[in-house]
Amino acid sequence: MIEWVFFDVGSTLIDETEADLHRIRDMIAGTDVTEKAYCEKRFEMIRKGIGGDQGAIEFFGLTKTPWHSENEKPYEDAIQTLAELKRRGIRLGIIANQPPGTTERLEKWRMIGFFDVIAASAELGISKPDPAIFQWAMEQANCIPQNAMMVGDRLDNDIAPANRMGIHSVRLLRGIGAYHEPQSRDEMPEYTIRTLEELFDLV
Repeated sequence: MIEWVFFDVGSTLIDETEADLHRIRDMIAGTDVTEKAYCEKRFEMIRKGIGGDQGAIEFFGLTKTPWHSENEKPYEDAIQTLAELKRRGIRLGIIANQPPGTTERLEKWRMIGFFDVIAASAELGISKPDPAIFQWAMEQANCIPQNAMMVGDRLDNDIAPANRMGIHSVRLLRGIGAYHEPQSRDEMPEYTIRTLEELFDLV
């Protein structure tokens, strides 16, 4: 029985497409690297399981520039899905690698009221895939792993640690994480969905 559903933030609840493109354009500004070439190299590396952005940055000798959080926005299905899960009696939480200010950003996006537990890396000093951040969330929720579900886009940070702990794992095919291929049995999700609304059939 699923009592809790935990969500990643980026490329799960929040669309980072424009923020991602903004940073890419910043990084390649003044170089002969094109946006198309950068993205093709990133996807090539992702498919090989050897990293995405960092691999492309190193390949082209670029410098990683700041992230533009002002370009982030909720996916169209995010709030309505959270509201429906809450209506069904499911309790909700966040387990995410995020810079400081996750609570404030969730308030800005009008999502904060849906979540009873927020496990954010910057505030806790623990980052996924460290199992400690998942364990902290489970303890705060007073929930056993078998009654919890983790929804995220990353096989390494979301699916693998959830599987190792016995938490039901749901891969959401969004963002560049959709191009990843499982590199181990731990990275094989229990469920794979393309929209958040598909969660209604899983809980």
